[in-house]
Amino acid sequence: MTDTNSESVDLSTLKIDREKRTGPPGRWKRWLHLLWILVPVVIYFAYQLTLTEITPSTKINTTRVELLTGTEAAAELVATGYVVAQIKAAVASKATGRLEVLNVEEGDQVLQGDVVGILENEDIKANLRLARANLKAARAESTMAAQNYFRQRELLKSGSSTEDVLEAATAAYYGAAAGVEARIALVRVAEVGYENTFIRAPFDGTVLRKHADVGEMVAPFASASSARGAVVTLADMSSLEVEADVSESNIQKVKPGAPCEIILDAYPTSKYAGYVKKIVPTADRSRATVLTKIAFRQIDERVLPEMSARVNFLPVRPDSLPQEGKPVLVVRKNALTMREGKQVVFRVVDGRALLTEVEVGRQLGDVTEIISGLREGEEVILSPAGGLESGDKVELSY
Repeated sequence: MTDTNSESVDLSTLKIDREKRTGPPGRWKRWLHLLWILVPVVIYFAYQLTLTEITPSTKINTTRVELLTGTEAAAELVATGYVVAQIKAAVASKATGRLEVLNVEEGDQVLQGDVVGILENEDIKANLRLARANLKAARAESTMAAQNYFRQRELLKSGSSTEDVLEAATAAYYGAAAGVEARIALVRVAEVGYENTFIRAPFDGTVLRKHADVGEMVAPFASASSARGAVVTLADMSSLEVEADVSESNIQKVKPGAPCEIILDAYPTSKYAGYVKKIVPTADRSRATVLTKIAFRQIDERVLPEMSARVNFLPVRPDSLPQEGKPVLVVRKNALTMREGKQVVFRVVDGRALLTEVEVGRQLGDVTEIISGLREGEEVILSPAGGLESGDKVELSY
């Protein structure tokens, strides 16, 4: 019975059903090959992204593209310079001595002849008193000599005197007169010496600087190592002008009498009308510039010596009024650089430097006209480093 059951077992159930396999035999191999290709690519881009993020930013300074309007836009030439007083003096003493009195401070206004300071002068006053006393004595002697001379002359006429006595009286008379003149001269010398102890203002002006204090030694030309050569510096504020250096290549654009616009760096919103007063007839060979003096048509108390200023040299219409030009875009001159023979700037966009080619126009002092390539308000990098590339991370340097 057992043998019969064994024979009745259906051996077909032990056969492998090949129709139930999940898919084609090469699918997993293709996915594996694809992964081997994608994983290195993903790793590479992740590495580049990480490297970019951890790369330190370049420290930069920036400026913005500005729009010039009005007369600034019409300027044919722009130069920079300083306010200078044309009438200015370091007021010193002609005598040597200790400063006893100082009557002024910085900013004080004085008139011509006002006493600025006084040196110790008791010895000079004593010499003056002695000279005057000697003059009185000389005049008394002269009077006696004159009386004796006239007396001897009358006695000679009456026969009561001789020629030799008259001659002696005459010599004494002229000698006494000469002595009076000498004493007068000595008095004048003493008066001049006394006057030299007074330090007076040579012209109307304003005290700019005080160089000595009471108690210090003052000497002409600072002849002693511990002495002061000048007591104060005085300037006539009505004589203030701007002295600007104009490059030799642009000096032909400057004409005497031409209108100008003066802008002080201290007050950039205030504009002062001026004109070209003088072109100094010599050049500075080391800087290739020509000194030009620009006078103010009107001046106020805010204008001070040694202030830095910008001068716009304006064109002139037939009616002699300055023209106003169309608005122009400008950028600081040191924002421009050359790359591959082209003028470019680096704009700052989302914390990165973006190289931008530009077309430039006129040079207007420390700014340059931009014809195309930039827009007003855009931020650009000042003095970009030679190794700076487009796309580099940048960070403001404070």
